[in-house]
Amino acid sequence: MAGTVNNEYNYESVMNAEKVSTLKETDRKCPQCGGTMDFDPATGGLHCPFCDYTEEIKAGSAGNGPEKAEELDFASAEQTGNCDWGTEQKTVTCKNCGATSVYDALDVANVCPYCGSNQVMEAAAVDTLAPGGVVPFKVTAKQAGEAFTEWLKKKWFCPGKAKKSAEADSFQGVYLPYWTFDSDTYTTYDAEYGKDRRVRRGKEETTVTDWYRTSGSYSEFIDDELVCGSDRHEKGILHSIEPFDTADNKAYKPEYLAGFVAERYSLGLKDAWEKAKEQIRKKLQNGISSQIRSQHAADHVRNIRMNTRHSNITYKYLMLPIWLSSFEYNGKIYQFMVNGQSGKVGGKSPISVLRVLLAILLVIAIIVLLYNIS
Repeated sequence: MAGTVNNEYNYESVMNAEKVSTLKETDRKCPQCGGTMDFDPATGGLHCPFCDYTEEIKAGSAGNGPEKAEELDFASAEQTGNCDWGTEQKTVTCKNCGATSVYDALDVANVCPYCGSNQVMEAAAVDTLAPGGVVPFKVTAKQAGEAFTEWLKKKWFCPGKAKKSAEADSFQGVYLPYWTFDSDTYTTYDAEYGKDRRVRRGKEETTVTDWYRTSGSYSEFIDDELVCGSDRHEKGILHSIEPFDTADNKAYKPEYLAGFVAERYSLGLKDAWEKAKEQIRKKLQNGISSQIRSQHAADHVRNIRMNTRHSNITYKYLMLPIWLSSFEYNGKIYQFMVNGQSGKVGGKSPISVLRVLLAILLVIAIIVLLYNIS
């Protein structure tokens, strides 16, 4: 799991680790009781868990900067490489209690395991970009737990016992790094489309498809194509909790990370764009298929060959909110995630073999019934 702190003080690992400084803005002490304040999804500001004092986070630097992440020109970007530092580590000395902790080099934010103070490291390191924006948590840990319970209830193949007894372990709020890309696209294509017609042969009537060649052009503006910059988490589960409303972002301020774990990207801008192009290609292919069907009243489209030109490419580097947790059933751990903005849940759940067999038998019974009726 991201943000795991190595509490075993290993002299050799500390000596080989990169030493980094933390930001004072995120170790904000409550002016009423002196407790460490965390970001609060319920209010969108800093909150003291000890006396309930809240404080607004002002946009931009000293409240005068941009309110949202700015679109940056891809062609002029300089730091485009990957930043996968493998097993490299860094040491962080807590400004509150003086304890030294060893973190994974890709961690941007964590909490001191000794005194609970927030530790948000510098946003940018050598050869890395700083986040341009943050989509703050809107879903609380309690709400994430409630969403998990409802999600599990809807899993038809999940054993009833698991639905009643499963309880999520403590939630870990994590900000994951994501790239978004905008692009004007112009695609020339050629393809084949098919039209069905009914043909009677004796007493039987069959469907015959006539195929025709076509070519043309297709334009579409791609807005905020999303690519995860982390390879630590299961991609299938991440995709299942999308989408995120990336337009609802705030210009990066470390205060939003206070009390949460956050990761720096390992997949760099250049390789992220290559992934984005593959994702965009599938969207364009679907758009072209729909255009051909509409223009020719076609029933089928196949063999689409495309040549796409991208222009005016821009990008943003955002931190997106995710709740991570798991639950245990029959000695096995099942991991799941909750979208920290929308509350959408994705993950794995136990499967009852008996329920699967009953479903198969039910389908067979319906097929047999329909066959006998016809």
